[in-house]
Amino acid sequence: MSSKVREKGVIVAIDGPSGAGKSTITKLLAQRLGYIHLDTGAMFRAVALMASQRGIAVDDDAALAALCSTLEISFLREGVGARVLVNGEDVSSAIRTEEISLLTSAISARKPVRAALLAMQRQMAREGGVILEGRDIGTVVFPDAEVKFFLTASAEERGKRRFLELAARGEEVTLEDTIAKVISRDSQDEARECAPLRQADDALAVDSTRLSIDEVLNLMEETVRERIAGEKR
Repeated sequence: MSSKVREKGVIVAIDGPSGAGKSTITKLLAQRLGYIHLDTGAMFRAVALMASQRGIAVDDDAALAALCSTLEISFLREGVGARVLVNGEDVSSAIRTEEISLLTSAISARKPVRAALLAMQRQMAREGGVILEGRDIGTVVFPDAEVKFFLTASAEERGKRRFLELAARGEEVTLEDTIAKVISRDSQDEARECAPLRQADDALAVDSTRLSIDEVLNLMEETVRERIAGEKR
């Protein structure tokens, strides 16, 4: 971890598998701490969406690199969360479909995409006072983050949460199929050659299977505030 006190606070990294509640927890924790939430998963989803719209194959690294060089990804705060903009266009809803979710896992494993977004993420978070969530924030993007969490839950619980989310949007899905897709994505994320999903050695593991959102938030907030206090001493 970095011994240098950053200008605006510490960097908090929250990693974990799909459906563990990272986005929800990160938004609420950022609000409690007065920090900025940088949704790295949304950034990869944005690239996947643009690649899909332009007919770029997942394994066409040259085309993906060229695509990334044309994208300006930004976040517009809105209440607890934020809208996701690509070159000024709001893609917040378009990046959350099941099709884009599955494509994102493959797109995010491509080295040119990871390199391009890594540079963006480091630039956005360099002064601290930010919370980032994803698959490899604490292991690759910010291995020197002052606070690291690995948020997880059972595949069954994550599948149930995803099913309820999709059903609420009116999508025709089944619980069994949704759980199967969660398990499939876990396998893809853990087996990929580039930046696979894994827990950083110095990350605090938090299993949210049987914890409420408030219980997870309270645990994380206490941990972060203790670290902030330590940085100021």
